[in-house]
Formats: sequence, structure tokens, C-alpha cells
Amino acid sequence: MPLEPLLVVVLGPTASGKTALSLALAERFEGEIVNCDSLAMYREFEIGTAKPHAEERARAPHHLLDFVEPTGYVTAGEYARRARQVLEEIKQRKRLPVVVGGSGLYLRALLDGLSPGPQRSEALRERLREKAESRGTSHLHRILNRMDRDAAAKIHANDLPKLIRAIEVCLGSRQKMTDMWKQGRDPLRGFRLLRIGLTPEREALYGRINERARRMFETGLVEETRQLLKYEEAARPLASLGYKQPVQLIRGEIDEACAVQAAQQAHRNYAKRQMTWFRREPEVKWLAGFGDEGAIQQQATDLVQNSLSIGKG
Repeated sequence: MPLEPLLVVVLGPTASGKTALSLALAERFEGEIVNCDSLAMYREFEIGTAKPHAEERARAPHHLLDFVEPTGYVTAGEYARRARQVLEEIKQRKRLPVVVGGSGLYLRALLDGLSPGPQRSEALRERLREKAESRGTSHLHRILNRMDRDAAAKIHANDLPKLIRAIEVCLGSRQKMTDMWKQGRDPLRGFRLLRIGLTPEREALYGRINERARRMFETGLVEETRQLLKYEEAARPLASLGYKQPVQLIRGEIDEACAVQAAQQAHRNYAKRQMTWFRREPEVKWLAGFGDEGAIQQQATDLVQNSLSIGKG
């Protein structure tokens, strides 16, 4: 009986060369690239997200880039549903899907599934935020305690995002959040997974991170951010990695030198968090280098070739 088709996942910290490696694999094996970077999903956010540029996108089909409005939002669960549909379409075309990106939660949602739960309700969330502002987060914690005592015991009284989500789940599903946890997850089916991870030497990685952050400022990041400020707080990425410091610069809170240094530090901190997260991923084939290095691309090519050969056998 033939094995299920292969799905390649390229993961690793920011600036480790995931885009270069995914393009090399897609070109070598007639692949299609599926984005798994939460910021690269937004339209109009270009420089600060380091998303593939036009020439790179022309080298292989790309999916799930630029599909969210600047003022929109897509949850990990919504992303997983869209991405799974894209993967099925790629499979029907008998091409190799290559999932690439650094957003650990979104990748986990795609591959492992999340605990079931109702869709987000922005209206409900806004009401709960207003309650928290007027009466304190402990008020929400008491509400949750009445709805689901076990969930309240696991969530700190000051953890506003988790309190809001827990209350949202209880109201939207008409059952306790802890009961929904027991229902388990819905892992991706129909593919064999090959996880390829990039783990370059730390000092070399930090050097690239610093250089890339500096280059973003030199190539128009501040001007791009100034244009995006027309959306004000409604555009979530403006408060995120890559844009927070240019916003502070534009508002006169810091000078350019401080903005660049703060951005470099923020990207280095993010890389640390990514590696902590990704090291929990199972069965990753770690490659000690950058994805744009010929030797690393050859190692990854060999891994994919061997996996494809097993599938044919």
C-alpha cells in the first residue's frame, strides 16, 4: 500500500534563511510554498515582515501571503483551516507542499490542531475588556469561576487575554472550557511530515539579525510605517515586531539610532523565543547552518529525496 504524500516543513528562528531554503526545495522538487508567518499574512506590511519579494515569489507558487486586511485579524485556528484546504489542493496537483515560517502557534495549529472552541467574537471581547477596565481583571476571574471553576483555577486573575478567551469559549459553546479541553485536538491527516529545522550558530545568527534590522530602516521601513499609521491602532502589526520601533521614532519618542538598536534587540529576543518553542517540535531534522548555504541546501535536498524515495518504495 503506497504511503501518504510528503509534506515538508521548514522551521527555525528569524533570519535563519528559511525563505532561501524553501525556494531551493520548491524549485528542486516541483513544490509550492505555504506561508506560516503570521505577520506576512497582512497586506501592505512588506519591509518589516521580511516577506518574500516579487522575484522570490516568481520562482515558485506561494500561498497565504497578503490575504488579511491591514485592520483584520486571523486566529491560529482560522489559519489552520485555510492552510489545510491549500494543502489538499496542492496534493491534488501532485506537487510537494513546503510549509515555511516562524510562527510556532500557527504551525502547531496546522499540524497538531488546537483544542476545539467557538469562533472569536470581537463584540463580546470588547465588552469584557471594558468590564476589566472599569472593575478590574479580578471581576472577570470571578465571572469565569462561576462558569468553570476548574478553568479559573488554572488561569491567573491578571491574565486578561486568557480570561477573555475562557469566558468566550464558555458562552459561545455553552459548555465548560475544561470539558472542551478533554475533547482533544484534530491533527493534520493525509500527509507524511518531514520537519527540517535551521539552527545556525548563535553569534552568526545575531549578526544577521542586526544587519537585517539595520537594512530595514535603510530601505524604507520608516516611510512604510508612516503610511500604515493611517490605520492607527486598528492595524495590529503596528504594535508588533518590526514596526513598534519605527512607530516610536515617528512619534518622536526615540531617535533613529535608538530605534535601530531596539529593533535589533527585539528581533534577537524573538529568535530566542522561537528556538525555545521549536525545540518542543517532534522529530525535527536539525541542520546546523543558514538556509542560503549550499551545504545546508544539499543536506535538506537529500532529506527530502530520501523521504520521497521511501514513499515510492
